[in-house]
This record gives sequence, C-alpha cells and structure tokens, in this order.
Amino acid sequence: MTPIQDHDLRYPLSNELHARPFPVMSAPGRAAYLAIKPANGNKSRDRDAERAHLIALLDRFGASHPQPGATHYFGQIGKHWLKWESHTEFVTYTIIGEGVAERPFDAGTFGLFPDDWLANAPGVRITSALIRIEGMPSEEDMVQRIDDWFVGESLAVSWCLDRHLVIAGDYRIDSAGHMRFAVFAAPHCGKRRIGRVVQRLCEIETYKTMAMLGFAEAREVSPKLGDTETRLLDLVTGMTSDQIEPSETLHALLGVSAELEKMVAQTSFRFGATAAYENIVNDRIEVLREERFGGRQMFSEFMKRRFDPAMRTVKSTEARMRDVSTRAMRAADLLRTRVDVDRSAQNQALLTSMDRRSDLQLRLQHTVEGLSVVAISYYALNLVLYMLAPAEKLLHIEKYWLYATVTPIVVVAVWFMLARIQKSMAH
Repeated sequence: MTPIQDHDLRYPLSNELHARPFPVMSAPGRAAYLAIKPANGNKSRDRDAERAHLIALLDRFGASHPQPGATHYFGQIGKHWLKWESHTEFVTYTIIGEGVAERPFDAGTFGLFPDDWLANAPGVRITSALIRIEGMPSEEDMVQRIDDWFVGESLAVSWCLDRHLVIAGDYRIDSAGHMRFAVFAAPHCGKRRIGRVVQRLCEIETYKTMAMLGFAEAREVSPKLGDTETRLLDLVTGMTSDQIEPSETLHALLGVSAELEKMVAQTSFRFGATAAYENIVNDRIEVLREERFGGRQMFSEFMKRRFDPAMRTVKSTEARMRDVSTRAMRAADLLRTRVDVDRSAQNQALLTSMDRRSDLQLRLQHTVEGLSVVAISYYALNLVLYMLAPAEKLLHIEKYWLYATVTPIVVVAVWFMLARIQKSMAH
C-alpha cells in the first residue's frame, strides 16, 4: 500500500466524535448535576480557571487529572464517578453513584461538591439537578411515587425508548435549589441506555435554561425597542411637514439608526445562541421517542406549552428589531432623497440667478465697450486733428469740415481695432 500523508486534524477530529461517551448507569442509582457559566458572559470566561477548579475537586479525592487543554473528563472520585465537560458558554459536572437514598431526592449526592469549593467556582450556577433511578415497579406504584414526588400542575411523564424506561419531572426548583428527575428502568434495559437517558435529561434542562437567557434578554430590550420605535414613528410622521428642517430630521434619524444597530450588536450573540439551544432541546426530546404515560403530558408537550412561547417571543423581538432597523434606514434614505431634491432646487435657483447676473454683466460689458469706443475715439480724434492742423492752413479748409470728415473715420477705425482685439482674446 502506498503511504499517504494524513491531514494534521484527521485523528483529532475523528477522536472528537468519541470524546464524550455517555455514562454507564444502573438501577437503582442516582446522579447529581451542576452547570456553571461566567456571571458576565463569555468575555469574562477563564478556561484555565475552570480546569483549575476541576483539579481542586479531584485533588480532594486523590483522583487523576485531565490532560492539559482537555474539554472533558471522566473518572472515579471515591465511590462515585465524575463526568466533567466544557462547553461553549458553560461547564458541567455530573456525579454518578449506585443505589438510592431512603429519602427521595436526598441532596447527599450533591454534597460531594464541597461548600467552599462551590463558593470558589469561576462563575454562577445556571442549573443543578438530582436524578433518581429506580427499577420499574408496577404502573400503579410508579403513578403513586410520581404524584408524591412532583407538582402535578407542571408534571411531565412519558414512556421512552420503546417503553424501556419511564421519565418524570416537573421542572421546578426544590427547597435545596435543585431540579428533580425520576427514571424508572425496566429489568431488561441496558446500563448504557439508562446513562444516555440521564444524559439527555441533563442536556434538556441545561440547554432549556441557556435558551431562556435569550427570553430574559428579549424582555429587557423590548421597552427600549418600543421607545425607539415611537421616536422613529414621530420622525417619519414629521417628514411630511414643511415646518421641520429636513437636515435636523435626518440627523435625528441617523441617531435612531445608531441606537438600533447598537441594540442589534448587543443581542445578536444571545439571540443566535438561543436559536441553537432551542434546536438542541427539541432534538434531545425527539431522540427519547416518547409515548404517553397514563394520560399525562409528555416532555415535548410541556415544552410546547411553556418553552416554545418564550422562544417565539425571542424570535418576534429579533424580527421586530430587524424590521425597525430596516424602516429607520428606509426613512433615512427617503429623507436623504428629499434633502438632495431640495438642494438640487436650490442649485437650480442659484444657477438661474447666476445666468441673470451673467446676462446683466454682458449687457454692462457691451455698454462699457460702447463708451470705450466713444472715449478712445475722442482722444484719437484730438490726436489726428493736431496732426492735420498744418493741412488746414495749407489747403484753406474750414475747421468744421475737417472735423466732420475725420470724426467718422476715427470712430470706425477705433471700433474695428477693439473688435479685432476682442476676437483675438476669445481665441
């Protein structure tokens, strides 16, 4: 076989597809989940600090460290297993243990995260959850437990993965500050399948919460957008009035456009991320292959009733922002056209005035030229008469006849000379 050079990224990219394996879990079992993100967005994110925070937790249990620059880790800490992942905006910790506490959703598993370690986290908690995994009892027993553990008004329950499991949760934060999810696994359900379902539940909760950050952003920006839209409407309405100076209105419109562009720039990342997170949530729910359990609402139905309206609000706000920005630009273009037309009219009036002035100057020039002919002729005639004074005496010509004869000749000669000069200057 002829050797061929591999692309530098061939193996890293191939390994990336296998870098985040699903946890292996059995029933009965439990998991504690924690997601942390920077308090002020990605600008303040320090990935080295996040890895150092992970290592500080591992050192307490004498566990091995991740590779430098790693974005995921899976290892044993004491009697439990820890799964750590670094995502685009957040990091997640999942502690997995065997068996369940006698008291449902006891926060003892979460206690593996020491209080002082949590206090030094390089960010804030966006969500945390307790997952309880049990073997599948009878349907009546499952109904009884689910009704005892969760709030019925927001409860979501469904069969999933060909009725191998039942999942339940009410998406409410309990008194300890955690979400709660229950998983009932059939005896023939494999450990990897249980692990995949638990992983999906954690991902649905995390990406749902991250998507809701866009909803909070939309609610915050809506009043500002409403004020800007009102200002734009007033400016556009005033464009039809002759009492308002177009240049002043144009300046105000440019100010509105600048505010809108700033608003778009500040929200574009969050709104774009919200759309991506929404798609992930819907995708994770779809792969669960839900079936209705006892007439209860499924997770997909819960999202349609509670989550989708918030996402539609984000999309509506984003579309409204683009629409207002487009209208502001269109109004500015129309006003620029009006200003250009007004300036063209002013320029036309100026040119007309200049034409009148040029015509007046031409007439004045002709008048001056006529006077110049008279003036030059007067002086030239005197010179000629001085020259012809001897002839007056020799030829006995009367002085007035001499004047009458010479004057037309001098005037014509002067006029002809000036005409020649003007012609030569024109060329």
